[in-house]
Amino acid sequence: MTFISKTPHADVVLIGGGIMSATLGAFLKQLEPDWTISLFERLDQPGLESSGPWNNAGTGHAALCELNYSPAAKDGSVNPAKALLINEQFQLSRQFWSHLVDRNLIGSPKGFINTVPHMSFVIGEDHARFLKTRYEALKPHTLFRSMEYSEDHAQIAKWAPLIVKGRDPKQRIAATRAAEGTDVDFGALTRELTTYLGNNGVEINYGHDVTGISRASDGGWDLSLKYPKSGEHGKIHAKFVFVGAGGGALHLLQASGIPESKGYGGFPVSGQFFRCTDETIAAQHSAKVYGQASVGAPPMSVPHLDTRYVDGKRSLLFGPYAGFSTNFLKNGSYLDLPLSIRPGNIIPMLAVAKDNMDLTAYLVKEVVKKHDQKVEALREYYPEAKSGDWELITAGQRVQIIKKDPQKGGILQFGTEVIAGRDGSIGALLGASPGASTAVPIMIELLQKTFPKNFKGWQSKLKDMMPGYGVKLDENPELAAELERATAKSLQLESVSASR
Repeated sequence: MTFISKTPHADVVLIGGGIMSATLGAFLKQLEPDWTISLFERLDQPGLESSGPWNNAGTGHAALCELNYSPAAKDGSVNPAKALLINEQFQLSRQFWSHLVDRNLIGSPKGFINTVPHMSFVIGEDHARFLKTRYEALKPHTLFRSMEYSEDHAQIAKWAPLIVKGRDPKQRIAATRAAEGTDVDFGALTRELTTYLGNNGVEINYGHDVTGISRASDGGWDLSLKYPKSGEHGKIHAKFVFVGAGGGALHLLQASGIPESKGYGGFPVSGQFFRCTDETIAAQHSAKVYGQASVGAPPMSVPHLDTRYVDGKRSLLFGPYAGFSTNFLKNGSYLDLPLSIRPGNIIPMLAVAKDNMDLTAYLVKEVVKKHDQKVEALREYYPEAKSGDWELITAGQRVQIIKKDPQKGGILQFGTEVIAGRDGSIGALLGASPGASTAVPIMIELLQKTFPKNFKGWQSKLKDMMPGYGVKLDENPELAAELERATAKSLQLESVSASR
């Protein structure tokens, strides 16, 4: 690999080698195969930051088990709208991945996706009442029709033995289960996508930092590059730039100077997981079991006990245990947060600090939590867990969005946001969950915002790749069932008919 790009110009430059850039690159190769594309990743391989399998829980987020996507209102009711939206979005991801597999553009799906039932699990009267209300709100909808509910210890033990064994039989518990849930290794999927790109004319550059971005005289962008191993520098000109550098996206977006970047800030949250690689223990649990977040905890800190498949091996993961670090990337700098402060975002950041004291208190409590306390949290979900069977690992860094708000001055947003320059020459993604699971619809939104003239002509191709594109599957049960079966077959998943 040489440092200087083979060409000094590209139609498209993708910054970051994670699931977002890889997904956008795969779309563009399908939609405009003649466009020249270059990808730059600062690490030596793709998918090593947030996309890496041990940097996230690998949940194929479809709102089947994540209670924060359908919280209870003040009157106790549950609005299913957000859960429905996220499930619809994940269906598009399934369809796009199936399209790539069916055309042999990427390798065996078993390397990146496996069927793992999704469960919600709660303890106590109030939480059980909420879970049943949520179940009753979701069950009538096509995309949630397979969901089951139980408060019976014996039934829940059949679904997930470890969470019931050793538990007080008089304790009130409740659970829902959706058999069609998935575990996704987004690092492996990213590698498949970048391999496809590299084999089809995309210039892939690892170990390369994009250190600067400035507007070119022709309306495009000049990017400054550095190869840290040798200290070499270079430049490349792009007609279009996607800043998909995870936590590192904010700095580059700010450097671009586009008006749309003004006022944005970032709040980094780190995390840890307990991991168990003992195959005899892992074999006793086949589910992703999500519970309720603690008071004041960010949505990404919802506790869950997960089956994981990484490199063909089955293991268990529990967490996350939230923490705080000022770096925006796992391999970033502790100066990331202070260097992100600008005159345009300092007021929103101060407003968020003032309005989120409960979050600050929660993070402080988490940071000082001792090992034994973390094990006790694990035992709420796995009563007979032994400390020696679990190792503590550091997860990926998440940077939550801080943005201006006319009433509060600034708000903290626990989601993802697509930002696009007015002329469509630059786009970026900020934020976290549900993130990777919805990379496909997120990148479709970015394409629509940044290539409005082309987008109209791409509609038929997008429909060919994703037959459910532009359709609300929840309102079309026959199509939903057909696509569920088709994608399950392509991705080698267990089929659970959506029309059941």
